Amino acid sequence: MVTQRALVRRPGSRLADGLITHIERVPVDVDLAMTQWQQYVDALAEAGWECVEVPPIEECPDSVFVEDTMVVFRDLAVIARAGADERRPEAAEAERAVAAQGYRIAHVTAPGTFDGGDILKVGTTVYAGLGGRTNQAGIDQLRGFLEPLGAEVVAVPVRKVLHLKSAVTALPDGTVIGYEPLTDDPRAFPEFLAVPEEAGAHVVLLGENRLLMAASAPRSAELFRERGYLPVVVDISEFEKLEGCVTCLSVRLRA
Repeated sequence: MVTQRALVRRPGSRLADGLITHIERVPVDVDLAMTQWQQYVDALAEAGWECVEVPPIEECPDSVFVEDTMVVFRDLAVIARAGADERRPEAAEAERAVAAQGYRIAHVTAPGTFDGGDILKVGTTVYAGLGGRTNQAGIDQLRGFLEPLGAEVVAVPVRKVLHLKSAVTALPDGTVIGYEPLTDDPRAFPEFLAVPEEAGAHVVLLGENRLLMAASAPRSAELFRERGYLPVVVDISEFEKLEGCVTCLSVRLRA
């Protein structure tokens, strides 16, 4: 039986000071965020995922968004060099955690930058968002690491949102889903399905046609039900205030 594991990192007390780029800052309820984070972790566990906690890093308010620290493909974890200088200390403990799960390690180095939230894997195609936190040098290095493992790395523009996966993710059948007003180029994807809400563009594939998604996208959830999927809904309102979504709160691994 394949073991499914996910790296997670609990929010710190400075969560409300997290970086924002494309939205206005509003108050964040840190206590509520902690409750929502635990419910997110519980949803993963109930779907059969073993959650491995990365040690918290209090000085980095955005560190709960642990997905940004890396991208994993097959047995390799490529450790990010964050596009925001303030976030670079987040990577060290995340690297130790993924190495402890048996992954080989590679690093993107200067002048390259990338955030894991800019990387969307659809089968062996790896879409990399170019233009925000991830630069061309970072994508070139990713291509050098991943293409020998059978991946095709495709750069796509990101200008309207923080990360590529702020705009699009993908269903189990490979269809890329996105909220069209925030998707720079839907034509970049062979199969694209527009969803009616911004948060409906974000799903985590739990297995067995189950989709972890935010409570703020009920019409999108209904659309997915009509396509034969089972939405598993969690409230992540406090993280959405910081441009977070369901994908960036974990790194999904498969042993």
